[in-house]
Amino acid sequence: MEENSLEIKKELTNEEIKNLIYTVRGKQVMIDSDVAMLYHYETKRINEAVNRNKNRFPENFCFQLTEEEFESLRSQIATSKQNLKINEEVRGGRRYLPYVFTEQGIAMLSGLLKNDIAIQVSINIMNAFVEMRKFIYNNRNLFERVIKIENQIDEKFTDYDKKFNEIFSRLQLEENIKQRIFFNGQIWDSYSLIVDIIKSANKKITIIDNYIDDSILKMLSKKKENVEVNIVTSEKSNIQNLDIKKFNKEYPLLKVERTNKFHDRFIIIDEKEMYHVGASIKDLGKKCFGINKIEDIEIIEKVINL
Repeated sequence: MEENSLEIKKELTNEEIKNLIYTVRGKQVMIDSDVAMLYHYETKRINEAVNRNKNRFPENFCFQLTEEEFESLRSQIATSKQNLKINEEVRGGRRYLPYVFTEQGIAMLSGLLKNDIAIQVSINIMNAFVEMRKFIYNNRNLFERVIKIENQIDEKFTDYDKKFNEIFSRLQLEENIKQRIFFNGQIWDSYSLIVDIIKSANKKITIIDNYIDDSILKMLSKKKENVEVNIVTSEKSNIQNLDIKKFNKEYPLLKVERTNKFHDRFIIIDEKEMYHVGASIKDLGKKCFGINKIEDIEIIEKVINL
């Protein structure tokens, strides 16, 4: 088997090798061209070795990416700040869809390669996979939250960068809002947090507050385009029909429902997330109050259906 004529000036560190491990189909994998680079081989020679020994590489060892998986992976690589030559190859110039290797596949491959560095490289790669598994296990709760948020994001986020930014913003919002206490005078901080909640909605915002006034309209002007708003308030609220009509001309669609069913204040986002607000929105920062996120979907549904 021919060795790659490209000379690698230095061996990659364990951290750099971990940056070459991606998640595809729920598995941690490494792209064929990255594997070839690490072993100082040409990519086509690596794949030739696999083709000659297909019985040793079942799908849980090695598989070819689909067009959709390849495009998603290219976006991730383009977003990263790695400067390895292999990433240039992944971004363009390939005449076939790449193959990827799982940890077991790389272990099997290492037994087929005969150059002098294969043993040490294999050890380094295996160590990187082990560290990645530990990292994923130690951060499993965070990854579960990311997956949950990703599933809630509107399908319009086809661009990877925009999708990442949305996920990151939602994670920050979750950290900020799980439970917050605001004290007298924290008007801007509490206002900013409510605006962040409003901005997080992709489809619908429901605000339940018996003493609402037109100050809420300024906050709602920050919502995403085409997000529907439903305000549930009492007859005592000071929001005027004229203000609602003016708002709807520029930021549709806002509806106001008047009822005496509620005592406390709530903000419901996309009928999936609910925040209990301890003060009327018009009085934010004037007295000490708290904001709590309610995650029980059954409770959220009961409030919506009251």
